[in-house]
Amino acid sequence: MPKITQLLFDCDNTLVLSEELAFEACAELSNEMLAKHNISERYTGPDLMSTFVGQNFRGVVMSLQSKYGFKLSDAEVDSYVSRELGKVIETLEAKAEPCVGVMPVLEDLYKSKKYGLAVVSSSALSRVQASVKKVHQDNFFPPDHIFSAATSLPVPTTKPDPAIYLHACKVIGKAPGECLAVEDSKSGTLSAVRAGIPTVGYVGSYGGVIKQKEMAEVLKEAGVKVIMDDWSQFMDCLSKIEAM
Repeated sequence: MPKITQLLFDCDNTLVLSEELAFEACAELSNEMLAKHNISERYTGPDLMSTFVGQNFRGVVMSLQSKYGFKLSDAEVDSYVSRELGKVIETLEAKAEPCVGVMPVLEDLYKSKKYGLAVVSSSALSRVQASVKKVHQDNFFPPDHIFSAATSLPVPTTKPDPAIYLHACKVIGKAPGECLAVEDSKSGTLSAVRAGIPTVGYVGSYGGVIKQKEMAEVLKEAGVKVIMDDWSQFMDCLSKIEAM
C-alpha cells in the first residue's frame, strides 16, 4: 500500500453532529412533497435519517420519487433543495456541535503537519462550511479542500457515487491509495471504497451500543478496513491501515 499522506473526512456525524438537526428540516419538506402528491406516508427526522443517511437532500428527493412513483420537474427539485438548504444552515449555525472527541485529534493532526486534511461531503458546500465554522474546525482545513458532491462537481451527485472522492483526489493532487477516508454511513463508505480509498468506519455518533454494533457490520460489508468507536482510537486505526 502507498504511504498515506492525505486524510479525507466526511462532515455530517463524522466531524460535526449535524445529521439529526438536518433531517428535521428534510422531514418537514419531504412530508410537504408527499402531501402535495396525495401520498399518505409521513416521515419524522429520525425516520428519514435511518433510511437515507449519507445522502444529500437532492438524493433524498430522487429516492422518494422512485419509492412512491411521483415525478417533480427539475425546477421543483431545485426549489425544494434550495429551501432545505436555507432551513438546515439556519439550524446548524445555531445548534451544531463537534462530534465527541474529534477536536483534540484534529488539533494534533494539524500541528503535526504529517498529513493533509480535507473534508469530503455529500452536503451542499455552504452547509458544510457553516457546520465546520460553527464548531471552530474551519482553521484545520484549507478553504479549497472542502468538497461537496452537491456543489463542487459539474453535475451534482450524492454518495455512494465515488465522483466527489475522485474529484477531491484530483484537486489535491493525490492518488486514492495515498489517502485515508473516515465515514459513518454505508453510502459514504461505498463512495470512498469505490474510489479506491482505504476507509475507517466511524460509529461513535450512533446512539447506543446495539446500534453501533449494527452499523459496524453494515460498514464492514460496505468495505471499511477498520471500525472506530471513538475518536480517541483514530491514530491506532490509521496505524493499522498504514501497516496493511
